[in-house]
Amino acid sequence: MEALVALLTLTALEIVLGIDNIVFISILTDKLPPEQRAKARFVGLSLAFLMRVLFLLSITWIMRLESPLFAVLGNEFSGRDLILIAGGLFLMGKATYEIHHKIESAQGEVKVPKRLTFGLAILQIVLVDLVFSIDSVITAVGLARDLWVMIAAVLIAVAFMMAFAGSVSRVIDAHPSLKVLALAFLVLIGFNLMGEGFGYKIPKGYTYFAMAFSLAVEILNIKLHTRTKPPSSV
Repeated sequence: MEALVALLTLTALEIVLGIDNIVFISILTDKLPPEQRAKARFVGLSLAFLMRVLFLLSITWIMRLESPLFAVLGNEFSGRDLILIAGGLFLMGKATYEIHHKIESAQGEVKVPKRLTFGLAILQIVLVDLVFSIDSVITAVGLARDLWVMIAAVLIAVAFMMAFAGSVSRVIDAHPSLKVLALAFLVLIGFNLMGEGFGYKIPKGYTYFAMAFSLAVEILNIKLHTRTKPPSSV
């Protein structure tokens, strides 16, 4: 019974943590040719699952990442902290660049958008998977004792992400305002990762509440805009 409760709790938490992955992968694969997007999502999420399982099997090494490596001005930094800081910087930089590109494209300043290659897309997905996987595995170790529970929870969460990544990608692609909002979410997530890396623990509940509230407002805006939009003249 204890293992079942741990499995359900951990699965729910892994799915929530996986939202970040879905948003990033959806935005990144949108820059690929249409025929490559589904394959990139599948490969990216499969690698995310494999990475999490490998980290779970190397749990001793993962726990060692939390040991302090050096201190700066009295603040200790571990291997995990450095990975979170680097990952946060990458997410913030990538999302800011994409927002800039999106706004310039809308204003007609960018004539030919540069297509992302399949290999480069997978590489960027793997880099972000690395950051999210370490955070996910450390969370799993803190909630469950049995390895099979951790692996099962990760498997269910990744299956959930695979099932909904395509739908999320299509919705974001159909509504440019949602894409900009999703990119803003990535900036917020990157900032949270950096803050955690520097030792400032920001409760994830606050972040996800802000994201859910902003998303709800934007969905209402889209619905109101669709209702009040005048019919096009033939």
